[in-house]
Formats: sequence, structure tokens, C-alpha cells
Amino acid sequence: MPFFQADGELAAHGNQILEAAWEKFPDLPRNQIALTWLVYDPPFPTNTGGALDAQTFWQYPVRGFSYRGMERIYPASVVKLFYLVACHEWLETGMLPPSVELERAMRDMIADSSNDATSLVVDMLTGTTSGPELPSEPFETWKHQRNLVNRYFQSLDWLELETVNINQKTWGDGPYGRESLFVANQNRNMLTTDAVARLIHSVMGGVAVSGLRSQQMAALMQRSLSPNDLTADPENQITGFLGGGLPPNAQVWSKAGWTSTVRHDAAYIELPQHYPYTLVVFTEGPIISQNQELLPFISQQIAAAVPQQEKG
Repeated sequence: MPFFQADGELAAHGNQILEAAWEKFPDLPRNQIALTWLVYDPPFPTNTGGALDAQTFWQYPVRGFSYRGMERIYPASVVKLFYLVACHEWLETGMLPPSVELERAMRDMIADSSNDATSLVVDMLTGTTSGPELPSEPFETWKHQRNLVNRYFQSLDWLELETVNINQKTWGDGPYGRESLFVANQNRNMLTTDAVARLIHSVMGGVAVSGLRSQQMAALMQRSLSPNDLTADPENQITGFLGGGLPPNAQVWSKAGWTSTVRHDAAYIELPQHYPYTLVVFTEGPIISQNQELLPFISQQIAAAVPQQEKG
């Protein structure tokens, strides 16, 4: 069973918004976008400072809408959210000792989307390193170690994680040596918007690893919508993404991902006097990946459709 309840009202809004996007952006094929949208009804179970235990939180009903939400898509830097959660799990259980350098790498991986930082994080999570090609037997051991993160997420028994792949570093120019051999044969990172939505749902619900660690992870994901901050950082993960369609008084926790062929964003959003919500949108194609108007347009339309809180 999916972790959210399909909702007719959200589906009507969601389908209408997708149709508007296809009309406004004719270069967007219907099979090159995926979207998952969750809305939290009062009493809101998210961003509570870890007030709810996991058993209570997972029993809380959540309404949602999904379009191609279980399609496997290359996630680009959105995968870094999964490495962040894995890091905190390893730290919580003592599989990794805390260190200043790991903390710095986690921050840069999420706040700045650093691929170099992600490389260190993956090395520390799995006990592997990049380098020249390896002989067959050591390479099999290396591959088994590199799949530690996959095995952790499969152990959660989430339906949404059954088809994902989380074992590759993120690159600037691309993989070389053993990494190039490892990524071959359809072994790229693959995620679905439903899987990403559930991960964000758990972090913002305070039940990813622990309440305290969820808050620490959320702090790295929080984005500034201040015009001065956005101007100062051209790669701010707001401009051209979901946050770009929101008013300045919105609060956004997110992780974007983009390459020459994909443009994605995954966000938990709070608008004043509205119900909070999670929105994950993946888009594919070399033309769409360069489009900085599509994700803000969808975000703006979703924001307008989110229920308002009753005054009183």
C-alpha cells in the first residue's frame, strides 16, 4: 500500500495543473515529467520538532496525488538526500564516528550540492574509494560494499523503495576507472518521485532516524527566498526550481538536481495561512533541463491550489 491516500480533489487540481504545463510548455512530453504532491491536513504532523513518535506518525493519514510517481528516473543531486539520511543512520548506530570533516561534507552536499563533498560521504558510508580499475575478485567485494546504502533503504520495507538504486556518486565530468565500470550496465542511480516524497515526509515528520537527527537534516535543507541571498548565489536551488514560484514569505526545505538532461526539485513547503505540503517534480530532456520557468510555474499553480487554514 502507498504511504499516502489518493485524493480526488488533489487529483483534479493536479491533472489540471499538468494540462496547463503541457499547454504552456509544448516541448515537455507527457512521459518526461513525474510529480508527487502531498497535503497535510490539521492537526499538522510535520515540522513539529519531533513531537510525534514513529508509530503515531506513520498512522497519520496523508492525502496525495501522483503522476508517474513510480517511474524510475535518474535523480541527479536529489539522491544526496538519501545519502544524508544514511549518514545520520550510520552515526546514530555507531557505524560511523562523528567528525568535523563529515559534518562539513554533509552540509556542503545539501546546502551547496557539492559533488566533491558527496564523494567523501559515499566513501565514508560504504568504505570504498574511487580509483583505477580493480581485478575481478576485489572489484566484487568493492561492489558489495558500495551497495550498503541500497541494502539499508531496502531494509525499511517501503513499497516506494523497491525499484530504486542508490549506489553511485554524483559527478561533474563523469566517472572514471572503477567508477566507470560500476555505473555501466544500467547501474545508474534511479529514484521515483514517490520514493523521494516519502523520504522528505519522514524527515519533516521527525521520524527519519530520530527526532533530533531529522531536525538536523531539515536544517541543511532549509532555503532562503531573500532576493539578496538569491542574487549572491547564482546556484541557489531556488531560482529555476520550485521555490522560484513562491512568495518571499514562504518557507522552503528542498533539494534540487539538474544536469544537461534533467531538472528536478523536491520540497516541503509552508505558506502563511495554508496547509503545509510536499511537492516533488522530476523532468527529463535536454530542452526541458535548460528551462528555468517550468518548475516555478508548476509550483505557483500548486501553491494556489493548496487549502487555506480556517481563520479563528
